[in-house]
Amino acid sequence: MTPPPGWYRDPHAPYLERWWDGTVWTEHRRAPGETPQPPPKDGAGRAKVVALVAAGAVLVAAIVVSALVLRTDDGGDGATAVDTASAATTTSPSPSTPAPSPSGDPNRVVDQLNGITLPLPDGWIRPQYVAQHDVVMTTDGTYDCPAGVGLCRHGLVSTSTASAADGTSPETLAKQDIEDAADLAYDEDFAGQRPFGGIKSHHLVGSGQVAVAGRAGYFVRWRVTTAKGPGGYVQSLVFPSSVGSEAPVVVRFVFDAGPDGPPLSDMDTITRGIRPVGDAATGGGVGSSIGPTG
Repeated sequence: MTPPPGWYRDPHAPYLERWWDGTVWTEHRRAPGETPQPPPKDGAGRAKVVALVAAGAVLVAAIVVSALVLRTDDGGDGATAVDTASAATTTSPSPSTPAPSPSGDPNRVVDQLNGITLPLPDGWIRPQYVAQHDVVMTTDGTYDCPAGVGLCRHGLVSTSTASAADGTSPETLAKQDIEDAADLAYDEDFAGQRPFGGIKSHHLVGSGQVAVAGRAGYFVRWRVTTAKGPGGYVQSLVFPSSVGSEAPVVVRFVFDAGPDGPPLSDMDTITRGIRPVGDAATGGGVGSSIGPTG
């Protein structure tokens, strides 16, 4: 499940690209857009992998990573539950692992492609050994998935750029995205596995306009019930980017329900703390509070 050999953003230097030989990072780096050079011969890098294997390191572990599932502050079960989002992971570093913010702030994660930074609440970390290229943060640690398939995480946040026709509103995009987000998180992951036994039902918890990084966005939040486990919460948040063509940015939240899941308030904390890259002051405005309803 590891990415193919190629030039990828350096996870430790977001303004450089680094050669991934299909197994490990090498020491070859270049500036983005630089004239491509012949693929490096990374015999030394592969020798390191052989040494790691000989030392008993696990190079590929099929780990199903549960997406963040929101839980209500009072632990209520009034809405239907959802399986946590899952993703196959490996112990090899992912070329797409988000890099630290340009300012070096350990409490923020940067999404250079979409021109935003996001806060890291307590209990959250930058992705480690996660194969999904768009994951920007996860809760710390893993647990055995409820259906007995791999390992899951209690929380996950990912970002991506929406591919939509000009003029498509954040509301329309969020309403279109939420079902796909829930299916990937709690029904069937991209590896074709069902770590929660599939989704039994879902319930709309809340939706509406929200200010994100000074832009008017829209969110849709579901509570889903799964065949196995406590289920959880999935949210699709869409808002225009403040850079380039202002393409819509999609932020997906997956939080486990129950006492082990992250607090539902972390969704709001992360949303309010989203900033354009290089702008520490722009935050949420009118409508930025998106606590659960219903």
